[in-house]
Amino acid sequence: MKEKQWEQVVEAMKAHGGYATFGQLNQLVDTSTWNTKTPAASIRRIVQKNDLFFRVRPGLWGLKEYEKAVLSKFQFRGKDKKKEELFTHSYYQGLLIEIGRMKGMLTYVPPQDKNRLFIDRPLKEMVSLEAIPPNFAYPEILRRAKTVDVIWFNERRMPSSFFEVEHSTDIQNSLTKFFELQDYYADFSIVAQESRKGQFDDVMSKSIFKPIRSRVTFVSYENIGKQYENMVELSHLEQLI
Repeated sequence: MKEKQWEQVVEAMKAHGGYATFGQLNQLVDTSTWNTKTPAASIRRIVQKNDLFFRVRPGLWGLKEYEKAVLSKFQFRGKDKKKEELFTHSYYQGLLIEIGRMKGMLTYVPPQDKNRLFIDRPLKEMVSLEAIPPNFAYPEILRRAKTVDVIWFNERRMPSSFFEVEHSTDIQNSLTKFFELQDYYADFSIVAQESRKGQFDDVMSKSIFKPIRSRVTFVSYENIGKQYENMVELSHLEQLI
């Protein structure tokens, strides 16, 4: 008997340990017999609407029957807040790297983060640049840029976007980095949970940050997850053209 579409998604997720990112699901599920031009959209509907699945984080899904094991694996049920914070930080770095890759950008993370994991994969295996391109900046600016959580570079190896993931640390420190990098024709984004938007606004209202106020954007974790899923769907549609 032919498996239903939702059954194929369940089996694919089981084979992957009971969890998978949206991008991984689209690689794991064989949609060749689905008779649809938008298989990624179909997979998204299945995991969003079916009670057999639960959302672990934006862009990351799990099977309900594996929920306890999945949450334990990623330190979401326990007292070790530090491990959960590290997971969250590297998780959103990973999503930003994936989004950048799908946009055709070269991607970078700082040396101290390269061995951190995006789910089960070290960030160093995901980025396209091992180091910031040479002659990028004066030494003092280069030292500051090297600490930014994620940087996208364009095809000319010039910075296009700078991202700082702020889970619980001081947002002002990240804005200070952006202030020092303002001479680059690039976008700046603070990525954090929506509840920190008020803190962001308070710090941005300080007069010292007026020169960059119009160039810095607050992006919620939820929004990053949606952008990631949308980019996965778009990339699949482009492959069909």
